[in-house]
Amino acid sequence: MAGQFLHYHPTNKPNSPFSFRNSHLSTWFLVLCLCLASYLLGSWQQRGSTTSSDVVSRCDSTNLAAETPPVTLDFDVHHRQDGPLDEEEAVRKFPPCHVKYSEYTPCEDVQRSLRFDRNRLIYRESHCPGKDELLKCRVPAPFGYKIPFRWPASRDFAWYANVPHNELTVEKAVQNWIHYQGDRFKFPGGGTMFPNGADVYIDDIGKLINLRDGSIRTAIDTGCGVASWGAYLLSRNVLTVSFAPRDSHEAQVQFALERGVPALIGVLASKRLPYPSRAFDMAHCSRCLIPWGDLGGVNLIEVDRVLRPGGYWILSGPPIRWRKYYKGWNRTQGDLKSEQDTIENVASSLCWNKVVEKGDIAIWQKPINHINCKANRKLVQNPPFCPNQDPDIAWYTNMESCLTPLPPVSTEQEVAGGKLENWPQRVYAVPPRISRGTIPGVTPEKFQSDGDLWKRRVSYYKTVNNQLGQAGRYRNLLDMNAHWGGFAAALAEDALWVMNVVPVEAEINTLGVIYERGLIGTYQSWCEAMSTYPRTYDLIHADSIFALYKDRCEAEDILLEMDRILRPEGSVIIRDDVDVLVKVKRLMDGMEYDSQIINHEDGPLIRQKLLFAVKSYWTAPASSAA
Repeated sequence: MAGQFLHYHPTNKPNSPFSFRNSHLSTWFLVLCLCLASYLLGSWQQRGSTTSSDVVSRCDSTNLAAETPPVTLDFDVHHRQDGPLDEEEAVRKFPPCHVKYSEYTPCEDVQRSLRFDRNRLIYRESHCPGKDELLKCRVPAPFGYKIPFRWPASRDFAWYANVPHNELTVEKAVQNWIHYQGDRFKFPGGGTMFPNGADVYIDDIGKLINLRDGSIRTAIDTGCGVASWGAYLLSRNVLTVSFAPRDSHEAQVQFALERGVPALIGVLASKRLPYPSRAFDMAHCSRCLIPWGDLGGVNLIEVDRVLRPGGYWILSGPPIRWRKYYKGWNRTQGDLKSEQDTIENVASSLCWNKVVEKGDIAIWQKPINHINCKANRKLVQNPPFCPNQDPDIAWYTNMESCLTPLPPVSTEQEVAGGKLENWPQRVYAVPPRISRGTIPGVTPEKFQSDGDLWKRRVSYYKTVNNQLGQAGRYRNLLDMNAHWGGFAAALAEDALWVMNVVPVEAEINTLGVIYERGLIGTYQSWCEAMSTYPRTYDLIHADSIFALYKDRCEAEDILLEMDRILRPEGSVIIRDDVDVLVKVKRLMDGMEYDSQIINHEDGPLIRQKLLFAVKSYWTAPASSAA
């Protein structure tokens, strides 16, 4: 079953602005007749005084220039030399990978992970293959793969054939994580600490802190299960990044993505989480089994780094309410009390305030600035403030057992780093990192102009690909080079989400700006694989990616990674120099994409062009399902 939508061509739109239509034929015919008549009349009246070339020249430079509409450009023809193609120019075919790679996550490969230290779960961190280990084939979808349910139905259902794992339906049966029903999974919305459903659990949290006024927009869920917490927060306009390792519950992140919920493979181990400082309004752990008090509380210190001033940390499950649950957890009261005391002490050393502990839920709040915290540090030095460092660097960066200092303030009431607008005003308000001049070369005026530019560009995209404006056609989107988040911001009112990537090779680190807009994202180098499952995204947007990575890594490897994480019948929009796109298109032809290069939104004279492409529907053979 290929999908629920009509077949989509890369520029499948009535009256495409670049198609030469029959409506223009009469105009062409009239112009040619006038040119011919003008030539014959001139020759008869003024033989020798005016040459035919003069007349045609005038005709070309006036009438034809005024009347000729823009047409679709086939750059592949114009950039191909005569005669046999060089090996480099020939269309290279990329075969399907073996079906055993249908769920291949290159940097979280189970076999490779066994080579690494189990201490602190280092073996579950990202460990990418070397260049000689890279696959040069296309990862197949499992036989029977179906296009996922449309949102919001996808929150509650996923096709079994897409994620053929039923282990969680047995292991978590009494906790209402997931049920298996015929050809599909059903997600009742339960979790280990909220068997009555995430909606009820979130309502309980909402009675303790305000989840409705837009002050809490971005959240992070550590050890997310099948991401029901994040899924149900979406109805409160809270956008959550859910993460979990690829472990014995190997399909949990994959289920989250099938449901249309933002998620990544990740683990709190020895490296910083791939997010900037002060990114999230709220962090959450529901029986995530992370040792918060170990090693001086280094894991909680990392949560503090990514938590916004005034942000909340929510903990349910062990050791909270240990007096009631210690028998069910098969632990002693003394052990659980000691664990909670350690967490309380670490939170206090971070200058957090415990807001409430009620029922199964405990909530702490990070201070809005460090004025009082620094004063207390004169008496208590543990953990110390980190020395001068960039708290936003978080790509293979070791976690530290020191407290990330907040930006300086003048008064106790001032929010460090600047106060954010509530959602939805936040998305187009000038982010504090820009208004305070901490992003080199970026002014509020440039930011506002960029927002207008991306509104216009996305509007243009929708005229070329009319399905981009259809509710439900695209749910999970990826922007491979997000800059300031303009692409995602222009789509903020649509029923979709965008994972904004700031490449670590980018000249300016803008991911903090993206989070200050109420959007989500991650760091990534596109010279290696992303920490996600195959078939994660419905649409991938790539602005100048291949120009950025020229001479850094191979274009074919980037494209094969894009193919791995794109769903069958998913779409790609690539912006780049025309010469780059000609080569990219040739590679995509070898991957069996339907693609077309069209003009820039500002017209044919701009060297940057757009490549619209659609991945074909194909799966592993039927024999693989036996």
